[in-house]
This record gives sequence, structure tokens and C-alpha cells, in this order.
Amino acid sequence: MSSVRQVQITFDCAEPERVARFWCEVLGYVVPSPPEGFATWDDYGRSLPPERQGAGFVCMDPTGVGPRMYFQRVPEGKVVKNRVHLDVRVGTGLVGEEREAALEAECARLIPLGAVRVQLLRADGFDESCLVMQDIEGNEFCLD
Repeated sequence: MSSVRQVQITFDCAEPERVARFWCEVLGYVVPSPPEGFATWDDYGRSLPPERQGAGFVCMDPTGVGPRMYFQRVPEGKVVKNRVHLDVRVGTGLVGEEREAALEAECARLIPLGAVRVQLLRADGFDESCLVMQDIEGNEFCLD
């Protein structure tokens, strides 16, 4: 019998701390405490070689239930649609106009944070409505 494994979600991005802080706001996640011996993450960052400064950032579910998220700097920009994306579950159990209203309300909360509204996909008899969005670096995600 196999055991359940914990997972970490990793984002390739240009600005790890900026993208991590965006997702903290979206998900209610927090930035963990800096490593022992450092008062702040900035202090820790300054201790790294110049090429590693700002190269990664972490956020996590304060309850410990959700997966840890790691953001790593990469030199190339995003050029095609994500093959994997996050579904942010804001309409669970809702249907029709009530669901769409919940999706639109969350969209309105995220746009000032830098998210971009892409397209509302209305219920089609098989799938419920969802709202396709992009984060601050263009990574697609859905409000579901």
C-alpha cells in the first residue's frame, strides 16, 4: 500500500518574491519565518552570493494543510499556455447565477492585486462555470 506524498507547487517566474506575495494574497498563504540566524528575509538574501539573491521565494498555507509553493527565477519568459494550472475553489457547491456572482466577486478582489480577467466559461451541462484569469506574470489559473 502506497502512502500519500506531500507536494510542493513550483512556479518558474521572473520576480519570485513579487509572484509569491501575489499568491499569498490570492490563497491566504503566508511567508514563512526567515532561516534561523536572520531577522528578515532581506537579511538572509544579502548573505547569499549575488547570483542567488532574489532567485527564490516561498509561501505556505498557515494551517499546514495546503501545499507549499516555491517560486524560482528563470531567465526565459512565459511564451505559451500553461500545461498545468491552479483552480482556486471559490464557487464550490454553488450553481448558476449564484456561482457566477461568487466568481466575479473574487475576480474583482484579485484585479487590484495585478490579476487579469481572461474569460468566463459558462456552465455547459457537464462542467460548472469557471473564470479564467492570469497572475501578475501571465500564468493562467481558474476561479472555479
